[in-house]
Amino acid sequence: MASDRKFLEFIVDQIDNAGQITFKSMFGEYGLSSDKKIFALVCDNKLFIKPTQAGRDFIKDVVEAPPYPGAKLSFLIEDKIDDHEWLSNLVRITVKELPEPKPRKKKNKK
Repeated sequence: MASDRKFLEFIVDQIDNAGQITFKSMFGEYGLSSDKKIFALVCDNKLFIKPTQAGRDFIKDVVEAPPYPGAKLSFLIEDKIDDHEWLSNLVRITVKELPEPKPRKKKNKK
């Protein structure tokens, strides 16, 4: 089941003070980015944050689940999804710990 655009917009509104948040459609669902780092997925109207040690320490009682079959475990955020400040803090903490994206190689034209 694809995520509802209204749910995606709600999530982006909840974390609007966590930096410049962008999203893009990925495989019928959505990836959320900040500073060119993908930090979360929205799948089946659920928010999955990439796991980091700082995020784990912040959340304390972590619930992990795969965002889609075969995916690695992510932090499933359900109980605190309405807590604007808490969620924004989690995003800032997560993005700060994630590595910089690797530069993309330019394709050679033949």
